Amino acid sequence: MAVPAVNITIEQGADFASTFTITNSDGSSYNLLNTSAVAKLKKFPESDTSFSFSTSITVSTGKITLSMSNSVTSTIPSGRYYYDILLTNSVSGLKTRVIEGMAFVSSSIS
Repeated sequence: MAVPAVNITIEQGADFASTFTITNSDGSSYNLLNTSAVAKLKKFPESDTSFSFSTSITVSTGKITLSMSNSVTSTIPSGRYYYDILLTNSVSGLKTRVIEGMAFVSSSIS
């Protein structure tokens, strides 16, 4: 499965949420049964500093939601970042990256 690149914008100091529908190459829903998700934001892929997203999975629809509270987004310096979503199947142990992209954190004025 090719990893789609999806760019996002996070507003500094505001709550963030974005939902992704994960599909197979034939357009069918990706099997998310027995799967957990981890998603992180980093300035550079090799950076030691990261910001974690909260994740939720809806198995029946193949959707993964990433979120961050305003208390987290307010601590992220504005600028461009990298992020990805990594799935782990609890039965097989298989790890699969399903989304990657750039994230732009916009400055807060208020």
